[in-house]
Amino acid sequence: MWRSLVKNRVYSFLNIGGLAIGIACASLIFLWVEHEVNFDSVNTKKDRLYIVRENQKYDTYVFTHSSTPGVMAPVMQAELPGIANTCRASEGETPLLFASGDKSVFASGKYVEPSIFSMFTLPFVQGNARSAFSQLHSLVITEKTARKFFGEDKDIIGKSIRVDNKQDYVVTGVLKDLPANSSFQFEWLMPFKIYFDQSPWLHNWGNNSLSTYVELKPGVSPQTLDKQLYNYIEKREPTSITHLFLFSMNDWHLYDQFDGGKKTGGGRIENVNLFTIIAWIILFIACINFMNLATARSEKRAREVGVRKVLGAAKKMLIAQFISEAIFMALMSAVIAVIIVTLVLPEFNTLVEKQLTLGLGNPLHWVMLVAITLICGLVAGSYPSLYLSSFNPVTVLKGIKLKDSLASYVRKGLVIMQFTVSIILIISTIIVFQQIQHIKSRQLGFNKDNLVEMDLQGDMIKNYIPIKQDLLNTGYISSVALADHSIIYGGNNTSGLTWEGKPPGSQVLVSQRYITPEYIETTGLTILEGRNLTVADTAMPLRMLVTQSMEKLMGKGSAIGKRVHGEGDTTSATVVGVVNDYVYGNMYGKPDPVMFFSAAPRNNSVMYVRIKQQGDIEKSLAAVQAVLKKDNPAYPFDYRFVDDQFNQMFLSEMLVSKLSRVFASLAIIISCLGLFGLAAYTAERRTKEIGIRKVLGASVSGLAGLISKDFLQLVILSCLVAFPIAYWAMNDWLKKYQYRIDINWWVFAAAGITAVLIALVTVSFQSIKAALANPVKSLRSE
Repeated sequence: MWRSLVKNRVYSFLNIGGLAIGIACASLIFLWVEHEVNFDSVNTKKDRLYIVRENQKYDTYVFTHSSTPGVMAPVMQAELPGIANTCRASEGETPLLFASGDKSVFASGKYVEPSIFSMFTLPFVQGNARSAFSQLHSLVITEKTARKFFGEDKDIIGKSIRVDNKQDYVVTGVLKDLPANSSFQFEWLMPFKIYFDQSPWLHNWGNNSLSTYVELKPGVSPQTLDKQLYNYIEKREPTSITHLFLFSMNDWHLYDQFDGGKKTGGGRIENVNLFTIIAWIILFIACINFMNLATARSEKRAREVGVRKVLGAAKKMLIAQFISEAIFMALMSAVIAVIIVTLVLPEFNTLVEKQLTLGLGNPLHWVMLVAITLICGLVAGSYPSLYLSSFNPVTVLKGIKLKDSLASYVRKGLVIMQFTVSIILIISTIIVFQQIQHIKSRQLGFNKDNLVEMDLQGDMIKNYIPIKQDLLNTGYISSVALADHSIIYGGNNTSGLTWEGKPPGSQVLVSQRYITPEYIETTGLTILEGRNLTVADTAMPLRMLVTQSMEKLMGKGSAIGKRVHGEGDTTSATVVGVVNDYVYGNMYGKPDPVMFFSAAPRNNSVMYVRIKQQGDIEKSLAAVQAVLKKDNPAYPFDYRFVDDQFNQMFLSEMLVSKLSRVFASLAIIISCLGLFGLAAYTAERRTKEIGIRKVLGASVSGLAGLISKDFLQLVILSCLVAFPIAYWAMNDWLKKYQYRIDINWWVFAAAGITAVLIALVTVSFQSIKAALANPVKSLRSE
């Protein structure tokens, strides 16, 4: 076996190299898949943990979200016997400033109830769950956060740290760092009571502002609880249109896609399934190389098979021999693949933005590697073993040329399959890239470029007027404004509004934004009718701006002068201006209408700074930092660009795009390795024919074209098969996006031409080499 590999070095290199690349690619994908499907598996109660979600039905869609009333969880636990425990937590991650000595750092975390420690698996390395929130101003942090706050000091229980320059907190516990594949992420935890007491809006059933987690008792069906929860809020808030249901932790990461208030079965699982399929396809492409090269060089082994059969070897023995050879080569490929994965894993981690490890200490990884190796060996060796073992010993020992028609058709079919897959991947990669660029170039309705966002910290609210003036005086800043929510994300909204002419029973979700008057100019929104808000508009009677979509809802004609008031509320707000619609929240969808109210600085939470169009970014940021250091010295300068926030909203699509590019390229490389080998053996087999043609006057280009023609025909056939499949698959993929591209014909033309050119370059080397060979050497024996 070893002598055969050494004797046929090129054949061995192509087979082992192709399989090694295939196994390495599949291994990388499966490491990523393992990370995804094991999300939240650290929690021992995963099967009994749920988050409470709401469905709110409006005129045009059902809004599904996880914000719930602040008073709901304790009532649920008391009234519903199937619930073992509940936990309330603040939404998202709250950034706060922590100061210890002369060191000040920002860290993000959550306000939670003590039940979090018994529901979720959060191991303590210092302290314990019982004493974690023994006092109001307690602080529980992770190991990483402990190093961030206190360096390498190990004994930190009981240490005091100042939070937001207002209150000292005592460290009562240190948790083991959370795994990256955990949905529940934080740097610190504080008692929920602090947040609840500071947030009066949480104290009624009509406001949704926090997350509610539920642990069910063993054996309790979530469907039973869903029936009890359906009208749970409506019984206490008759005007509510909210229906509750439980959403299992098992589905949080992979199946978090809803349509019409129901799970679609989609979400991140679609990417997992997609790349799992790609992994197996790449392996199959590598196996095809083995099959093609093994059958193509059958004449070289025909005499060996004949001799073995004459000496009494049974067909089963020969099949076993060829299968064992294939498994041995697959084993060598697997060893090389492990080396490849070890070398490229850091770059792959950068690509997928994870910290995956090879995990050779994990028995499951060895089982998977052995399984992949055996599958590749069996699949790659199956057809060649059956084909080679079927040779008639009399025929091959007499030197009669083997009839290769059936094997030739099989080889051609496999080559077509290889390039069909490669072309589909090329087309898919182009269309995914186009879709991402399409949405990233969408007219948002505001100017995201050169727009800096900062959280209002410390004295920024109190010193807003001098800060604004100092920023404008730097010469780098054109305008400054405040808002209660980030412009690019969703914020507060309500459906409890009415106006003259509103159809009875109509339910429309309207977003509310509180801003300072400079907000419109700073963000780049445009006033289409009426006037802007002023500082005077903060006083009663209320005046507001509305977007175009809100104006349309309010009936025909201009909205200027029309009034909107809450249902059952005598207070109203008068429209004084109309601004253009802008995209926020879901970048692919149609935005909800928005109402803007003028608000004093104390009612806002975010500052926006517009850097002048031609301004130097670094110098501008340095100028902003200098102003804030003067007017808000107790807090470090912390900022973010809105265009970066915008790009962060496409991480999933960008991951698909990047991985598609990488694996499409590798699939083509593996296919070309096989094509190169086939071209070499075709040229070798037709050596005498080429010699005769050359003696008779055939040109080098004509001979090269003769050999290349057959392979190019196969690639063109692959295009004809791939085009309709790729169109169907990508058209179906694009349907999930409201704002999407049309698939253009040139994408298929580009993919086809690329495949043909790659195949031509691959085959040409062997074709030209054969055409340049001296015909005297090939015809010497004739």
